[in-house]
Parts: sequence; structure tokens; C-alpha cells
Amino acid sequence: MALVESVAEEMKKPKRPSDPNQLAASIVADATGGKPAEVKSEKNPAAVALGRLGGLKGGHARAKKLSAQRKKEIEGRRRRRDGKGINGLTPPCRARMGSPED
Repeated sequence: MALVESVAEEMKKPKRPSDPNQLAASIVADATGGKPAEVKSEKNPAAVALGRLGGLKGGHARAKKLSAQRKKEIEGRRRRRDGKGINGLTPPCRARMGSPED
């Protein structure tokens, strides 16, 4: 029984990456007998932290600068986009109300 399991382990195919570029690199590595190169992130951690910090406070700072009229305009656009009517209620759909012939 142990022999069957060891043969099955050897015949098992390696899991392939779903990204086409990584898949191509692994196929080339298998064909040439090489090992795919590990990709390291070249981002500066300090810059990443600063960018996130600015992103976290950006929306709040912008909202504080907007006038009440401008906030109402933006909210009205959002309500029209999301299909919300007055007082946050969704307007009734004609399909739910039925046709005039009914």
C-alpha cells in the first residue's frame, strides 16, 4: 500500500499559477530545468505608509471644505445614481405596480 501512495505522490502534477505570465514562466522553468525567479516587492514601506495615511484622511478633509450647497448637489447625484428617491426611499417600479390595463 505504501508503494502505491509513493507512486501517486510522484505522479501528482504541480499546481499551476492562474496568472498567464506566471504560468508561462513556470512552463519555461520546467522545460529548462530551472527554478522560477522569486519576485520581490520593491516598494518603500515608508512611502506606502505615507500614501495610506493621506488616503485615510483625504475624504474627510475634502468633506470639511465643501459648502452645504455643494454637499447637497453631490448627495442628489448619488441618490439618482443609486435609485433612491426622497427621504431615502426607493421609488416604486412600474413593473411592480402593474400596467394601466390591469
